[in-house]
Amino acid sequence: MSAVTQVRPAGRRDASLWVVRAPAPDAPPDAALLGVLDPVERRRAAALRRPADRALYVAAHGTLRRLLGDRLGLPPAEVALTRLPCPGCGGPHGRPAVAGPASDRLHFSLAHTAGLALLALAGRPVGVDVERVPGPRLAEDAARALHHAERAELARLPPGARPGAFAHCWTRKEAYGKATGEGLSGEALRGLYLGTGPRPATVPGWRVTDVEVPPGWAAACAVREESRVSGPGVPRGRRPARYASTGSRDRR
Repeated sequence: MSAVTQVRPAGRRDASLWVVRAPAPDAPPDAALLGVLDPVERRRAAALRRPADRALYVAAHGTLRRLLGDRLGLPPAEVALTRLPCPGCGGPHGRPAVAGPASDRLHFSLAHTAGLALLALAGRPVGVDVERVPGPRLAEDAARALHHAERAELARLPPGARPGAFAHCWTRKEAYGKATGEGLSGEALRGLYLGTGPRPATVPGWRVTDVEVPPGWAAACAVREESRVSGPGVPRGRRPARYASTGSRDRR
């Protein structure tokens, strides 16, 4: 069985967050959770090669449906999901959303990587990301895509601290990109500075926070502020490039 833990309580300004730990490596998908998935989700789960990945996918998406159903007063299997238009091009690949009028008051985000998933529900647009902390060489290579100030921050750290700091920076960017619906390839994220330090930098109109997860992972959450704040645009620079993440993008 997978373990589901709420890691931050609901609040007026924050999302409600849950961490889902993967079941045992050889455990089959939870039959009850598999039963609430829609046909597309079941096909996606079946297409995953590793049993552990299939079990985590079913646990994460089934748990999300249960949480959404509880909020909507619906059986989990009857929760209808869709995708909003991309804010950049208008295509049907924006943020995942609840179909129908409830999409204005209930927002969600889901991310999963090797062994761990992170779920979020909020009353405003929200995005989450979780990643395994990469090895030193991968962190060094991928850091070349960060904002120049973030690269300088990493260079000043002891070598052993750089992978973790990089992972925190990366998950902040991913979470923000999911919350806006633009993703890391969006124009608004080219050169976005969120920092590598203990706290994310401020982004006008958004609240970005790190999320406490087990050692070996990093995670972040971005929620739109209740009142959009006007201010200067984010610094621009080189577009972030994806490192060897294991599939933490939002999926239906």
